[in-house]
Amino acid sequence: MPNTSNNSPAFPSDNVDSHEIDKFSAIASRWWDPDGEFKPLHQINPLRLDYIERQCQGVFGKRLLDVGCGGGLVAEGLAKRGANVTGIDMAKAALQVAKLHALEQQVEVDYQLMAAETFAEQHAAQFDVVTCLEMLEHVPDPSSVIRACAKLLKPGGRLFLSTLNRTPKSWLLGIVAAEYVLRWVPTGTHDHHKFIRPAELLAMTDACQLRANDMTGMHYLPWRGFFFSSRNVDVNYIVSLEKPL
Repeated sequence: MPNTSNNSPAFPSDNVDSHEIDKFSAIASRWWDPDGEFKPLHQINPLRLDYIERQCQGVFGKRLLDVGCGGGLVAEGLAKRGANVTGIDMAKAALQVAKLHALEQQVEVDYQLMAAETFAEQHAAQFDVVTCLEMLEHVPDPSSVIRACAKLLKPGGRLFLSTLNRTPKSWLLGIVAAEYVLRWVPTGTHDHHKFIRPAELLAMTDACQLRANDMTGMHYLPWRGFFFSSRNVDVNYIVSLEKPL
């Protein structure tokens, strides 16, 4: 059964945006509705899981941490593939949904209400894989989260980061189209100023002595759906990194 303990120390308030927490908490009950506000995440989740598993040469038996786990789509999906998964988030409502869903599905995931920085102080170098997907653009200081992720990794461990590029195209597709035209996600989900260019992201990971192994973009075509391709990273992109031995 999933761990239901919520005991945790105070989190670093200077790197938590309470507005962002409230925004996602308000719709947390619909996290596992494949046709609700999180429909795009449901559609891209199999792609993300396959990418992580492929880059890691399998996740079975590995200790994995999902930072900013939300309602548990990634954490539960990787647990079903045999990983020993912990998920952390600062949205209590989302974690409650994640725990309930894991219980219903009889999937083992250890969910904890804790910030990455606090968790890293207690669990340094304990994880084979750390994922932080679609979360960096929702915190005041993404570099702080990346430092925590790097600290949590064992030597030789893998880190996966995904976010949105700050380009005119990402504003058009990620905000105007996704939020206002297609209504894929709630209006106000994203702030274009918080999007992160790949060069900016890699500068943050370089500062943590992480080596980038792969970067690819997320694309969408009406007749094909979502897919990964390295042809460009103009909108959504994911990076696979490794901590040196």
